[in-house]
Amino acid sequence: MTNREHWVLTFVCPDRPGIVHAISGAVVEAGGNITESQQYTSVDTDRFFMRLQIEAAIAKADFERQIEKIIGDYQLEYVLDFVERPMKTVVLVSKAGHCLNDMLFRQRSGQLPIEIPMVFGNHNDLAELAGFYGIPFESHEIKNGVDKALFEKRLREFIIENDVELIVLARYMQILSPEFCEEFAGKIINIHHSFLPSFKGANPYAQAHARGVKLIGATAHFVTEDLDEGPIIEQNVTRVDHSHSKQELVRIGQDAESMTLTQAVRWFAQHRVLLDGHRTIIFR
Repeated sequence: MTNREHWVLTFVCPDRPGIVHAISGAVVEAGGNITESQQYTSVDTDRFFMRLQIEAAIAKADFERQIEKIIGDYQLEYVLDFVERPMKTVVLVSKAGHCLNDMLFRQRSGQLPIEIPMVFGNHNDLAELAGFYGIPFESHEIKNGVDKALFEKRLREFIIENDVELIVLARYMQILSPEFCEEFAGKIINIHHSFLPSFKGANPYAQAHARGVKLIGATAHFVTEDLDEGPIIEQNVTRVDHSHSKQELVRIGQDAESMTLTQAVRWFAQHRVLLDGHRTIIFR
């Protein structure tokens, strides 16, 4: 019996009648069986979004030929990939290691479908942590614009040479250039604390403690040239009160950041995150 592959197919197109019928027909013609299906129509942008998981005893190139038969009619923008294929991912860090540790642990334990060929840092503090998991680490000190430009040049070369598909800022405390953000738009995920009200700058948890916050959370979002304003992928929140110390707020916040970033990376690697203008469609 011919081996059957398990594919994930995502696509976006202008909304119109007949899309589901056409794509289902293409799957049937390829000898495939749909094992999971999710769809959404955005009334704001008049675009149709769909994610399918398909079993089929057919080569990828042959499967794509079936899909391409309907591309012209429906203006499909699609991605076809193996289900749970590890996605090539580079991680950028500074000194805080909680998000990096969570991702590396879950990647090693098979809970996160990514492959990390390198961790880059603007400090050397987390080299030992990366080494514990057997991941190479490069440190690039950034003191000025020249340092940043040289680092981004090295990062860009590494991304291209290694077919990197995702860039994760795991508490990376540097701002990427607008040019870099534009070049890799939709492929850079950042984690940010979420407070109401918001506290910017140094020591946000100390500021939050001084103001007596009642909610601590975290937001994972795509990076754009507008700082911390990219499309949101995932958010989590925990209720706190006056009895929590600054140290406890930090611990609670770091747990939220780690959980939220890892979930966002998992969804992205599973092709569950689709962009709809300035917001995201998440097929959980």
